[in-house]
Amino acid sequence: MGFLQIQFINLLAILVIIASSKSSLSATPPNFPIALKPNCTDHCGNTSIPYPFGTTEDCSQSDDFFVTCNKKLHPPKLFLWDSNIEIIDIKLDGQLRVLQFIASDCYHRNGTRASYKEPWIWFSTFTVNNTANKFTVIGCDTYGSIYGQRFDRYYMTGCTAYCYEKDDLIEGSCTGSGCCWTSIPKEVSTVNLTLSSYYNFSYVWDFNNCSYAFLAEESAFTFSPENMTNLRNVEELPMVVDWAIGNGTCEEAQMNPSSYACKSRNSSCYNKTDNGHGYRCSCWEGYQGNPYLIDGCQDVDECKDPSLNICEKRCVNTPGGFYCACPKGYHGDGRKGGQGCIHGESLTFKLTAGISLGVIVLLLIACWLHLELKRRRQTKMRQMFFLQNGGMLLREKISRREGSSDTTTIFSEFELHKATNNFDNNMIIGKGGFGIVYKGCLPHNRIIAIKKSKEIDLDQIEQFINEVIILSQINHRNVVKLLGFCLETQVPLLVYEFINNGTLFEHIHNEAKARFLSWETRLKIAAETANVLAYLHSTASTSIIHRDVKSANILLDHTLTAKVSDFGASRLVPSDQTQLSTLMHGTLGYLDPEYMQTNQLTEKSDVYSFGVVLVELLTGKKVLSFDRPEEERGLANLFLFVMKEDRLFEILEENVMREGNKKEVMKVVMVAKSCLHLKGDERPCMKEVAMELEGLMLGEKHPWGQTGHNEEVKGLLLEGELSGAINVGDDNSTSIGFDSEKDHIMLPIRGGR
Repeated sequence: MGFLQIQFINLLAILVIIASSKSSLSATPPNFPIALKPNCTDHCGNTSIPYPFGTTEDCSQSDDFFVTCNKKLHPPKLFLWDSNIEIIDIKLDGQLRVLQFIASDCYHRNGTRASYKEPWIWFSTFTVNNTANKFTVIGCDTYGSIYGQRFDRYYMTGCTAYCYEKDDLIEGSCTGSGCCWTSIPKEVSTVNLTLSSYYNFSYVWDFNNCSYAFLAEESAFTFSPENMTNLRNVEELPMVVDWAIGNGTCEEAQMNPSSYACKSRNSSCYNKTDNGHGYRCSCWEGYQGNPYLIDGCQDVDECKDPSLNICEKRCVNTPGGFYCACPKGYHGDGRKGGQGCIHGESLTFKLTAGISLGVIVLLLIACWLHLELKRRRQTKMRQMFFLQNGGMLLREKISRREGSSDTTTIFSEFELHKATNNFDNNMIIGKGGFGIVYKGCLPHNRIIAIKKSKEIDLDQIEQFINEVIILSQINHRNVVKLLGFCLETQVPLLVYEFINNGTLFEHIHNEAKARFLSWETRLKIAAETANVLAYLHSTASTSIIHRDVKSANILLDHTLTAKVSDFGASRLVPSDQTQLSTLMHGTLGYLDPEYMQTNQLTEKSDVYSFGVVLVELLTGKKVLSFDRPEEERGLANLFLFVMKEDRLFEILEENVMREGNKKEVMKVVMVAKSCLHLKGDERPCMKEVAMELEGLMLGEKHPWGQTGHNEEVKGLLLEGELSGAINVGDDNSTSIGFDSEKDHIMLPIRGGR
């Protein structure tokens, strides 16, 4: 064992001893050695045993608090019930600290597993503290899980620790590089730990061949690169567990005096609401001791304690408190550092006290008037903003909806200010052309996204109302859900569900994220987005044209499921119309050329924009790039140009080239090409596109069984065999062609949006 490993173990032992000493002092004050019943064991080794815990049936409040002292060990150790859960500290405030075994998973250099340990711990009525403990995973090729039972239901969570070399590890940092941690939910009574490896440590074996996982007190562990090796010598770490009496409330327990646990006259009962059920007892202020015993809470004589006695002349102890008195002929509060005891009673003192009291009363009245006037002004302002932000119109339109049971929440300004820390800049998660998106946290840890417009004009208000009306009519799993809105602010606010994995744009154009965007995932995202647009065009009660389809408006959740967002520019299409005349709106590079020329908005405008997104997924290139030649700055132009020149393989993204099924890739290419026709009538409808992509996605789940397939596709692409027109014959040859100049248009790209 190395020097650092020995030092680490010694440090843990010192921390446990210090914490145990502090806990013993807080659980049993030195002046009140009445923490347990008479004739009951009060210690097991260095661990005190306060009632309601006890080593026999008579000494414990119930079977839940029965503990076992193993005196055969040196020193003796205390265990919960008859289990192997070792207790190192018991506190009367409702917590105890136990030792939790560490899970481990080790591998040989050849990739075979060397050893594996998966600990399990169970508490019948106690719960694991969800704030003091953290689930931690250590390793460079590791993902760990923690799961178990939460009273009558189950839970599961975990995290991934990853690194490429030892230099990636950062002292004290546990954010995923070699070390990750996460919180656990409330009311956990069972803990199971599991570990797995992605590549059996084959690429990091030289400096890390084992992974570890544990649920332990956060303050008991700080990550160090040395943990990669020295944790194998540590078997257990401390964990905080919450305990309470029974599973009922104080009111319910008081109905049965014989079983009511708060026995001391000077004690009170409070319900355990932070993590589980049951109740606890505590001594009144000014009293110390054990509230679970008769006469367990005794008065603290502050006058005899130099640290509490703050009297200058005379201290008088009272039940639960004390007061300072001055001798006859003196006046004042008698406190050190305060007014003290002043000889005589001067007229100046009385006059000053009277004037001060009058001034205080006047100030209180002035403050009350100021606050009342401010409250009324704010109420009037909120009413004005409600009308200004189209509250009446919005309420009328929503009330006219037929056959919908969905309702949106009207949030108050106070709720959203509190959720975003007064719209702090640190809470900003996105900015767009029309507003800023903030991350917020509602009560019960409910995470939301709040969209706030940048400017104040009638057009912005109209877009706000439009987005609420449209989203209230959409019910689709791949559309960001509108939770509610707020009209009490100068700028109207929309509240959405929080999607935690960023936009498709970020995943395509961020090099680190793009590596994990496989062909199968790209195809799934494309199919999900197409299904949403097909739903908007064909299935929604009133047809909806999104009008701003782009990768930045497609969010991804933790499973990389697509969520279409930003309906501020969308338009409802009456059943008797197929197109709308509108001012041109959208993002350059995604805009339908026909819409740009005619200002006639149709469903085929969304089809064109989706085609550009599809090309983005295929190529991984940006929609606009001023580094390319002028005629190729637009991605749609570049895509159609290289197809015409039989050079498609030059722009396909690496994952698509390496992983994609040849036939599937070419079918998606042709879907994109058909969406990019200059004339809207020649484009397919979104329903047809969705069906084609969904069929390809289902085929992707059953890939070819032939080995070397990816190499075959890549070879064909590199050899330039994909030329001519799309043909899939008996020999499985596939080629690409471009019919004529009429199929596309070259748009000059010289400026921004």
